[in-house]
Amino acid sequence: MKISIVIVNYNVRYFLEQCLISVEKAMHRIENNGEVWVVDNNSVDGSVQLIREKFPWVKVIANTENTGFSKANNQAMRKAIGEYVLLLNPDTVIEEDTLEKVIHFMDEHPKAGGLGVKMVDGKGKFLPESKRGLPTPATSFYKIFGISRLFPYSKKFNRYHLGHLDAEQTHEIEILSGAFMMMRKSVLDKVGLLDEAFFMYGEDIDLSWRIIQGGWKNYYFPETRIIHYKGESTKKGSLNYVFVFYNAMVIFAKKHFSESNAKTFGLLIQFAIWLRASFAVISRFVKRIAPPFLDFSFLITGLFFTKEIYASLQHKLFKEELILPSFLVFSTVWLFSAWLGGHYDRTKKIPSSLRFTLFGSLIILLTYSLLPESMRFSRAVVLISCVLAPIWLLISALVYRYISQGSSGWTSNKNKNYLLVGNEEETRRVRSIIEQTSMNQGEIISRSPEDTLHQDLEELIRVLRIDAIVFCAKDISAKDIIRTMSSAESLEVEFKIAPPETLYIIGSNSIETTGDVHMLDINSVDKPLNRRLKRLFDVVISFVLLVLSPLLIFIQKKPVSFIRNLALVLVNQKTWVGYYYGKENTLPAGLPKMKRSVVHPLIQLPSPQVTEELKEKFNVVYAKDYSMKQDFKLLRKGIRFLGN
Repeated sequence: MKISIVIVNYNVRYFLEQCLISVEKAMHRIENNGEVWVVDNNSVDGSVQLIREKFPWVKVIANTENTGFSKANNQAMRKAIGEYVLLLNPDTVIEEDTLEKVIHFMDEHPKAGGLGVKMVDGKGKFLPESKRGLPTPATSFYKIFGISRLFPYSKKFNRYHLGHLDAEQTHEIEILSGAFMMMRKSVLDKVGLLDEAFFMYGEDIDLSWRIIQGGWKNYYFPETRIIHYKGESTKKGSLNYVFVFYNAMVIFAKKHFSESNAKTFGLLIQFAIWLRASFAVISRFVKRIAPPFLDFSFLITGLFFTKEIYASLQHKLFKEELILPSFLVFSTVWLFSAWLGGHYDRTKKIPSSLRFTLFGSLIILLTYSLLPESMRFSRAVVLISCVLAPIWLLISALVYRYISQGSSGWTSNKNKNYLLVGNEEETRRVRSIIEQTSMNQGEIISRSPEDTLHQDLEELIRVLRIDAIVFCAKDISAKDIIRTMSSAESLEVEFKIAPPETLYIIGSNSIETTGDVHMLDINSVDKPLNRRLKRLFDVVISFVLLVLSPLLIFIQKKPVSFIRNLALVLVNQKTWVGYYYGKENTLPAGLPKMKRSVVHPLIQLPSPQVTEELKEKFNVVYAKDYSMKQDFKLLRKGIRFLGN
């Protein structure tokens, strides 16, 4: 057998499916003279079920825990029988002739122990990690402290990404990327497999260097390209990533550098870890705390200013002992209302935020009117403040939105014009997906591949005012898709791929963003505003049920469990209304995550009548059409089953 392909998957079902579709096409070019292994690290998104149903030719190893990247790859490599072993990320797409070309190159270069290819991101931009040098202390210093970015083509300062080497030429390199790592099986038998001391990151550097130390060569081969939706399997901006990645570098240094160099490198890495971590924590704290802190300060200041102006004009005296407590309560109510309405969300909608703030003012006015006279200090000041506070929060929301995103946020996001590239039947199917999603679609234009791929893409985008191009993968080769994306990487347009016979579209906007999946709009329940409203619903209902529990407990099927559920919902371990899991204890892939529910849409149906198809349909509809009103209706219908 010529080649064994090993893919380690962890909760990226949609990317895995697209990857396997491209691998299947590429395998035909080598007359299926190969095998494909997928090692699943205990995914909960239905990945294993997908592979067994749609790709029965794939050999699956389903782990019951997340064993890490190195150990999972080794599980399959020990069973692999191909002359070559290819480690491939699940969030990649390979060209139809990729396997054919890399095998031919390795056959022609017997001293080649490993090979990497040219990688582009989801917008067609070249990924510099396609070719890398050994991360020595000096190389790492230039990389960690950003000097390599200042001199991207320097042999000295950007040795990490070998910036001095032409990305369009084949070169000998030192380090291969784990996203596409082709190796000779006989070489692996001599130098060993991945070092399992590396849980994630660094293992590709370690194995690449051992291949060179063993007397073989590693190559960068740009005559075929792959898409790598960089960062989908792991969120690279997270604090956890900083610790895991840099600690992997420490392990590598201790293993391969001299004691003195390893110590220097270790100190450098530890300094970098704490520096990056400190910046990340401080930045996150400032971004999250500064807006509400400033709003609270201005609200308090505004209240005192309003009181002083009104007092001087009307010559009024107030009960000073009531002023500060009242103002603190008022400001807190307005901030809570604004937060509930999405005032501090990254994708805030200003009208929604304004409505909730006005609702907060209404609550203050109603509550104030019910207070005894001894607890009131001035109706006029309260009324004026209830008008001015929403105005201030509206202004602040506009300012925050403009600073963070460059738009006011008063209107919804700009509608996107889509260009669907494919044959008539497939573009009709993809059009229906877009029309049923939450994506803001403007005009949707369909064109055949023949009328699109060989035209001036820049002119086409300008004339048709296209914001996003969707390639129908059933009608267009991966080679043509990647070629088109690479030729237009400088254009301000999004690229997306619609795999055949699926209900989703995959895309990635830039090297800095993770891949994104656009499905049928089943994410209503996962929107920040709805998540908060759902939690508020749970808390309020829990207190109501607690008050009524002396009566409700007599009608429950499981009284003891009812009391336990009350406690679990209050501590956010369960939700009153949510998905139906069924006997299989599984959910359709792609549904937003949610706490275990007590009541579900199928609560009144006997279990034998609930088929998998019905379960999936009702769960998807619940997520898609979520509302507090719907939750209340389902809770009322399942009032006797609150002990489930």
